[in-house]
Amino acid sequence: MYLRVHRDKPENVPRTVPKTCPALSSSIDSNQYFSNQYTSNMATQTAGHGQANGKAFAGKFRTYEDDRNTPSRETLYTTSNGVPVPHPYETQRAGVNGPLLLQDFHLIDLISHFDRERIPERVVHAKGSGAHGTFRCTKPLDDLCIADVFAKAGNECPVTVRFSTVGGESGSHDCARDPRGFSVKFRTEEGNWDMVANNTPVFFLRDPAKFPHFIHTQKRDPATHLTGSDDSTNFWDYLSQNPESVHQVMILMGDRGIPDGYRFMHGYSGHTFKLVNKAGEWVYAQMHMKSKQGTKFITQEDSFNYSPDHSQKDLFQAIEKGDYPSWSVEFQTMTAKEAEELWEKQKINVFDLTHVWPHKQFPLREVGEFTLNENAKNYFAEIEQVAFNPSHMPPGIEPSADPVLQSRLFSYPDAHRHRVGVNYQQLPVNSSRTSHRVANFQRDGNMAFYNQGSRPNYLSSIEPISFRERSIDLDKVHGQFISSAVTFLSEIKPEDFNAPRALWEKVFDDKAKARFISNVSGHMSTCRYPEIIKRQIAIFREVSDDLATRLEEATGIKGYEGIANMRFNGTHNGMASDPKLRHANGMSGKVSSSAHDHNGAPIKGTHKDESIGHAGTNGIRVRACYAGATRNEYIMKL
Repeated sequence: MYLRVHRDKPENVPRTVPKTCPALSSSIDSNQYFSNQYTSNMATQTAGHGQANGKAFAGKFRTYEDDRNTPSRETLYTTSNGVPVPHPYETQRAGVNGPLLLQDFHLIDLISHFDRERIPERVVHAKGSGAHGTFRCTKPLDDLCIADVFAKAGNECPVTVRFSTVGGESGSHDCARDPRGFSVKFRTEEGNWDMVANNTPVFFLRDPAKFPHFIHTQKRDPATHLTGSDDSTNFWDYLSQNPESVHQVMILMGDRGIPDGYRFMHGYSGHTFKLVNKAGEWVYAQMHMKSKQGTKFITQEDSFNYSPDHSQKDLFQAIEKGDYPSWSVEFQTMTAKEAEELWEKQKINVFDLTHVWPHKQFPLREVGEFTLNENAKNYFAEIEQVAFNPSHMPPGIEPSADPVLQSRLFSYPDAHRHRVGVNYQQLPVNSSRTSHRVANFQRDGNMAFYNQGSRPNYLSSIEPISFRERSIDLDKVHGQFISSAVTFLSEIKPEDFNAPRALWEKVFDDKAKARFISNVSGHMSTCRYPEIIKRQIAIFREVSDDLATRLEEATGIKGYEGIANMRFNGTHNGMASDPKLRHANGMSGKVSSSAHDHNGAPIKGTHKDESIGHAGTNGIRVRACYAGATRNEYIMKL
């Protein structure tokens, strides 16, 4: 009976699969989609005929969609193995006033499952909200990317989006001053694409090994068990020893630090990716998701007036009443040559998560939009168990050498296998929605449901599996990395303060500056060591002397005069006046140094001919110049 749902199919039901399946259809391939449609049809036929006992389902597997959409009145109370029970509160005892009996499976079944209801919460992004919707391509990106979802206007795919705070626990306040996670699962025809983004274009670090250390400072103190709200010492200690964090600190402590719910914030990839076209040529890219609702923020003082679940409530209720939020999807792109020149001339590193690309030089190009129009019916199944993985990329989208991105490519799926299980991608919310039948040689493991039947679990010549030809030349896309192994730790340099300085001097108005000083000084008030504040004010002084002076007045603590005479335990100081202060953590650097002059940026000559050297910014020039000319003719005109 185990395979009956796949074998006993009525001949008059067409074996067709829609190009875009519903966001939470339980199918992971066309055969299973057919089976699910069949059993769903059976559910429809039995509904309303008083068949709560489900006799029409005898011998049939029920589907996730059937379970998700069945109302309580059409179900029958049973134990986990399907045995009906007359009342959920009854127990078996040895006499009316005697002890309980171990043979009472219903009670044991109930309590033992209750004891295991929780899975480990996410180490970061534990508090979150989400919904389902649809992405629609409005302006094709086919000149730069072969991904099917961007191939032509009108292409659509289902999406699931999860928003979150970063540092807090599952029960923490939605209005905490914290970056917000902004992750989107695009279920494309070529497999799932997960964009694991934030609501800020930068982050606190650019060295991946720092991430666990930084996150620990966002958690409860190991001795006092207090959060940063009551004791900010660890937070500011880390920041004062890793000054490249200052750009993100400027954003966090500014107005964008507490968005007014998830609907009113943008999303940014932060990392640099590669887009590859059908000719195998590529460009660097960063993705932006712009809120069509605009942006709103909540002040620190006003945040105490909001519900701890303000963002969840706002998103859920807006969708329930038909006020569907949407975001445009836009890209900045640049060629390899432009990336090298950007470092050589402006000291902006495309592999640096603390740097941003100038919009005037690299304007945004809109490619589509997504709208959220369906709330989760079961939060745990559809939001808590949804798993995003930045290494999930369809053909046409590839990672860059950004070191933090490279680290996340491993870290995210590793965390999911621990938190949810090795077969987490078999869960309906995580499975792909493709017309081809998905198959591989992954088998067994905890909770294997789609275990691929009796098909060979190796590359068999007896019952061979099908393959698709390679669509891009990865050797060309990712270049040739020939080098000796090096140890690497980034170094603070003057250019790291350019963007934060622009925020203070050109973006923040007088009121925004006043709020920033109030937010920072208020948070510093629970820092137990004045030395930490002195160091942090010195870092802010490299951004602006005006900023540092205001902070000194607000905190009553005189900071140091810049960072030239400081040593950092987390970062090399490329601005040190004394060479002895340059190396992090007091190391001399006599044997070898992990500091490198170009900070890991793509310097001149890094790339050879593997990029679209003629493409220009966002493909704009190539689109104009190709009109009436072949690619080779255009190159000849150059």
